[in-house]
Amino acid sequence: MNEIDKMRSGALADMSAPELHASFVHAKKILAELRGMSTYDDGYRELLEQLVPDLPSTSIICPPFHCDHGHGLRIGEHVFINANCTFLDGAYITIGAHTLIGPDVKIYTPHHPLDYIARRESKEYAYPVTIGEDCWIGGGAIICPGVTIGDRCVIGAGSVVTKDIESDSMAVGNPARIIRKL
Repeated sequence: MNEIDKMRSGALADMSAPELHASFVHAKKILAELRGMSTYDDGYRELLEQLVPDLPSTSIICPPFHCDHGHGLRIGEHVFINANCTFLDGAYITIGAHTLIGPDVKIYTPHHPLDYIARRESKEYAYPVTIGEDCWIGGGAIICPGVTIGDRCVIGAGSVVTKDIESDSMAVGNPARIIRKL
């Protein structure tokens, strides 16, 4: 199993491995090119599709956008990702169809060892994040590693989601908690 496979599967991966470094550099080069463009500029979409494979033509990612690799993003049809989002896609980040992501949303999959000596090494875990269909993630929300948000959920602006949220729920706060069923 190579280091990208380890990273995607939740195993402790060596972030200094050449294949991970190459993936990271590839994404950063494309992101640097995208930074000066708008979604309406010629070439924006083509560059974005080099970064995020299989991005549906009905889905939009507004600049500026930040990610670690790009190929760890699985985005459904009719997804809208607003400006200034950061998706750290060590593990897969899956976003279901018809989901709206507000500006400044952060989705994190990396998780470092808790032992401070182990953290000195260039190794980390990554746990997938899954967001269901027809969700609305409010601006400034943070989704932590390993979280699953069910279908048709609303996550309030500025919320920090540390645990799974069941379908048809509205969750708010830090840490986010379900305040009502939808």
